[in-house]
Amino acid sequence: MHLLLIRHGESYVNLPDWDGGFIDASLTPLGQQQAEILANWLARHFTANALYASTMRRAVETAEFISKATGLSAAVDDRIREIGNCWPDASSINVEEEAPEYADFWATERPFSPISPGGETWMDFITRVGRFLIDVTEAHPNAEDTVLVVCHGGVINAAMDIAFNVGPRRHADVWLHNTSITHWEYNPADRRQEPWRLHGFNLNYHLLETSGAILGYNWRGYTP
Repeated sequence: MHLLLIRHGESYVNLPDWDGGFIDASLTPLGQQQAEILANWLARHFTANALYASTMRRAVETAEFISKATGLSAAVDDRIREIGNCWPDASSINVEEEAPEYADFWATERPFSPISPGGETWMDFITRVGRFLIDVTEAHPNAEDTVLVVCHGGVINAAMDIAFNVGPRRHADVWLHNTSITHWEYNPADRRQEPWRLHGFNLNYHLLETSGAILGYNWRGYTP
């Protein structure tokens, strides 16, 4: 199975001057443009078998563009929501109104400490992302399948930790552009190599190919 973990398009919470808290915000106009370009690029270059998306607005809206371009319906899943915004019953909470107060440290600095009152720790987060990955690999055992997953930067970082067996205390982030693609292959049948194989991360070909425009891409590194 080829697993493409896709970060959502630019959301209002990604803006440098955003001061509205960690709410479930939608895509910006730029984020919508990024998502449309991504969707059309994916439709040209991949024949995907399934599409999954986080239940957060920025991921759902990004996935809607992909659905339109590919004809795939998105299966939404709370387990691939961003860290700190996935409650036991996420559908019952309006995060616009009940955005939690977050700790002043990043989750991996204290991986066993909740980052918000009553919230999850980094290890909780790793566990729910891991369960999602297990279910996806079991649902798509065909080595030739291509599965698209629209999620968040934290989810992609967690997947990296799981695949590389990093443990609770990481010392580096994988910085990801909006709508970037992280391409994994999972093939446990080939016992000569590790089952997880990383083909590429933070891939932004689709943004660079569009009329010479870079649409939020910053060659120096990460654009929030």
